[in-house]
Amino acid sequence: MNNPQSSIPRQRLHPEVSTKPDNILAIDAKHNPSAFAELYRRHLKNVYSYFFMRVGDVHHAQDLTTQTFLAAKESMTSYQGRGSFAAWLMGIARRKAADHFRHNRETLPLTVVDQLPSPCPPIDEEIDRQLQLEQIAQCVKTILTPDRAEAVALRIFGGLSTAEVGQVMGKSEAAVKMLIYRAIADLQQYLAPHAKGEEQ
Repeated sequence: MNNPQSSIPRQRLHPEVSTKPDNILAIDAKHNPSAFAELYRRHLKNVYSYFFMRVGDVHHAQDLTTQTFLAAKESMTSYQGRGSFAAWLMGIARRKAADHFRHNRETLPLTVVDQLPSPCPPIDEEIDRQLQLEQIAQCVKTILTPDRAEAVALRIFGGLSTAEVGQVMGKSEAAVKMLIYRAIADLQQYLAPHAKGEEQ
């Protein structure tokens, strides 16, 4: 099996690459693999967390993360440097999630998955955290309406600002804030009786 990190440049990034803002790096990434590698490094955790929260499954989250970065790499010419790169990337992620739910796609072929490093953290270091995330993901999927779940996943786990979430979802910032407010209220209402039950 190929080294999963074989497509990411091994050379040390120049300081000017690692300190550039996302929108400049994204323009450079059209012809500079190191720039794309830096964008990948910066956004991997948030993209993976977003997918895990939406699908609640490690393997599907890994596959969708891979699909998203491959699609971003292929579509870099469409990003013109205006607006948030994170929102542009999460827009791709959101479309991949929608495709997943629409078609209930299975995992990607290993030859495709191996093109990017796995976002899954070492199991021996992260098992407790993973169990907690699985419980939260299940809770979000079960309790929240699709719009509220999407807003929470993008804002809290995808790391976007409310304005960026609005850009991705095609909603005003005020509408996004209301979705998140109601989602948190729903979760608190659901979790309160369970917390009391555990205390007794």
